[in-house]
Amino acid sequence: MKGYSDVINHAFAFAAKHHDRQVRKGTKLPYLTHPANIAVILTRYGQDEETVVAGILHDVVEDCVRDGYSRDMLERRIGEKFGDAVLDTVLSVTYRKQDEDGIELSSAEKKDDYLERLASAGERARWVCAADKLHNASSIISDLKRTEDHASVWSRFGDGIRSVRFYRAVYDRLIEVGFSGPIMTELEQAVRKLEEAATP
Repeated sequence: MKGYSDVINHAFAFAAKHHDRQVRKGTKLPYLTHPANIAVILTRYGQDEETVVAGILHDVVEDCVRDGYSRDMLERRIGEKFGDAVLDTVLSVTYRKQDEDGIELSSAEKKDDYLERLASAGERARWVCAADKLHNASSIISDLKRTEDHASVWSRFGDGIRSVRFYRAVYDRLIEVGFSGPIMTELEQAVRKLEEAATP
């Protein structure tokens, strides 16, 4: 994968439409900067077009059920426009709001469910997961460096310590399920820096 293509351009247009007016938590940055950075990370590691497209679209189903779009509609549109392989990857890294019996999941249960499903996720989904967490962790570290008021950064996430522990849990789970992509070295370094920053 060498970067730009019509399909990747289409994926960015699709993501821009559905993430319109959304911003990164606690900032004024357009939300699209996040999937754009994931695309850069995945391309840097030589991932194929379908993986990059899934990275660009990975939060659409989770975050864009609004303006007349249901979850089912978003899933169908992604499948029709980008193919079942991309849709399967997106769904593998989408936090579920309900379990198989339709019971609402708590915030902690959503994270546990996400970690559990990494065992059955395909290689593309694991790459997207790692790139997603790498960009999020790196963004937090950068924001902490830019401000003396670290509490203002951690407060975006409710419980900063719990958030850091989840990044470590994702890294450990990816190792546990056998994911050994070279991105894991960079992810582990970012998680370690987060842990150091969160230590009083």
